[in-house]
Amino acid sequence: MTELIGYARVSTKAQDTDRQIQDLRAARARHDDLYINQGRSGALTKRPGLDKALDALQPDDNLVITTLDQLGRSTQKILDLAEELRTRNIELRILNLGGDVDTKTPTGAMVFTAMAALAQMELEIKSRTFTNSQIRHHTAPKLIQAVEPATQIARDIGMSRVTPYRRIKEHQEITEN
Repeated sequence: MTELIGYARVSTKAQDTDRQIQDLRAARARHDDLYINQGRSGALTKRPGLDKALDALQPDDNLVITTLDQLGRSTQKILDLAEELRTRNIELRILNLGGDVDTKTPTGAMVFTAMAALAQMELEIKSRTFTNSQIRHHTAPKLIQAVEPATQIARDIGMSRVTPYRRIKEHQEITEN
């Protein structure tokens, strides 16, 4: 019998998975078949909830997620996982794409690949919206003087906690050369 295995993930502990769980349950995933990662970035290699979901999947089952970025942050990681599912004869359903995307068909694989590339592009754009002016005059001084925690600054700007550090380092390297 085909099972629907649901997977939900949020990057920070301050976020919750309530909406994702509602959507997965509406897609008919049973509560016992939901796997969750709370406070786990999609960029991390170790995501215990996803690993458990993948272990629970059998041939002809469906992995159901709400958004494509639940599977990872890079196009290659997402495509590798899709290929693994395809070889295991497991269908992937992505709810925010307007229905099922069957990665086993040529059309479904093409749509999936295009959406994976768009998801990665969106992530890269978000991480670059930090302007050099913001680094020089706003964020860097706050981080250096520890007026606010880096996590709060990143949250205010809408990016991950590591992005301000990376952008400050990049800016310092450019200005030093």
